[in-house]
Amino acid sequence: MTKIEGLNLKINKFFRIKFSNARRNKIINDDFTIISNNCWGGMIYESYNLEKKTPTVGLFFTSKDYLKFISNLKYYLSLKLEFIDYNNSKNIDFLAENDIKKNIIIGVLDDIEIYFLHYKNPEEAFDKWERRKKRINYQKIIFKFNDQNGCNLDDLNTFLNLPYKNKIFFTVKNWKINNQSIIKIFQLINKKYILASLEPFGNNIQFNVNKFINYLSTEDYFNDI
Repeated sequence: MTKIEGLNLKINKFFRIKFSNARRNKIINDDFTIISNNCWGGMIYESYNLEKKTPTVGLFFTSKDYLKFISNLKYYLSLKLEFIDYNNSKNIDFLAENDIKKNIIIGVLDDIEIYFLHYKNPEEAFDKWERRKKRINYQKIIFKFNDQNGCNLDDLNTFLNLPYKNKIFFTVKNWKINNQSIIKIFQLINKKYILASLEPFGNNIQFNVNKFINYLSTEDYFNDI
């Protein structure tokens, strides 16, 4: 993480929390779940001062593991979270290339890995994962993906073709795909993926999260499995 990104995240957090109660008055739905490939879900709950009704808080997935996870969500959530050492990761090359520290907490559910960023130890990560997954509202889920962590065109198409109504994909790229789930975010910093500090919250000029939450559709898919 660059110094600029670190500063942006601190400023972002200040405004998320400072005005969270006022922002909460802008939404009519406060019982919803966000399944996110990175920390965005947790940030959104903080931005409305809401209880976190998702286990995907303070962590990230590679793009392909995230797609596996959400493609078979109830199966993966039925498994007991295990932990492995950095050197045993199937994605060790990815972790090294992205300067992920060797002391990162790595959780495993069958064939996918989850990287916990903001936890003291595996015990804390396990406890919060278990408590938060029990709060999931399967009738109102937002699936959020972005162009980080190895995401390519095939991954984006896989995401867009999933049978879920409430999907959003944040990106800084031009994918030449016309789909309302793709939200293009402008950023000055020259990166090939969106920075976490620029993912929107509240009534953002590029994407109105308040409005999206207020118009959440029922996830009929989960009623059939």
